[in-house]
Amino acid sequence: MKLIRFGDFGFEKPGFISSNGKYFDARGFGEDFNEQFFANDGLNRFSKWIEDNGENCPEVDSNTRIGSCVARPSKIVCIGLNYAKHAAESKMEVPKEPVIFFKATTAVCGPNDNVIIPKNSVKTDWEVELAVVIGKKASYISKEGAMDYVAGYCLHNDYSEREFQLERGGQWVKGKSADTFAPLGPFLATKDEIADPHFLNLWLDLNGKRLQDSNTNDLIFDIPTIISYLSQFMTLLPGDVISTGTPAGVGLGLNPPTYLKPGDVVELGIEGLGTQRQVAIAYNRI
Repeated sequence: MKLIRFGDFGFEKPGFISSNGKYFDARGFGEDFNEQFFANDGLNRFSKWIEDNGENCPEVDSNTRIGSCVARPSKIVCIGLNYAKHAAESKMEVPKEPVIFFKATTAVCGPNDNVIIPKNSVKTDWEVELAVVIGKKASYISKEGAMDYVAGYCLHNDYSEREFQLERGGQWVKGKSADTFAPLGPFLATKDEIADPHFLNLWLDLNGKRLQDSNTNDLIFDIPTIISYLSQFMTLLPGDVISTGTPAGVGLGLNPPTYLKPGDVVELGIEGLGTQRQVAIAYNRI
């Protein structure tokens, strides 16, 4: 299945994408795609509901805003420096263990919402990433069994304010958590939709110029390793989002470094997981 959420920010409704690519309203299902949904066998129940009711669901108007494909999760856990070439462009050593940081869940927004350059920001950057959505509670799990805890995958742009991240006390979360810094979607693809998450092309364009162009086969730590590793330090809850890292081509690594300015257009995508488009706007123009 491909799950969507649509409508005004904060009032999104559930939906799905049919096999012919059309978007349908599933508010009759009566649940949002949140922690309770995933924890209570929501994917199987929703699949059965679509079988029984899908033909009667109204189509979503093409002009309707698409929101984050999952409701605000309990946490967004991100993996830093998880592509070898990105570590090199950042002038950092390849990590011996996964580098972990968080994004505030208030950063979550829709895949095509404007990205707001934060107040006093001069180094807002982009990062195309594969995100994994957790399907059931995970604590102290093995690498061998880790994929059983995956609900599905989605596209994530891990926006980062590099000065806040790297020059304001060393706490990465400060540079990762501004409003609109975590667009998710356009849809959540259940794991049966993706044959091999470790062999997906991913890319990002700035104003029509391709800057990131890679494949998830360049991940340093694969998805089972990441999930198992995280579960040794924290309980992962249903609906939690794990962002697996970005490849080379971020603004920080360009020569000279390049950062977003108002009016810039960021477009990105991952094979099998759709595309996003964000227009950068200044905080004081909201």
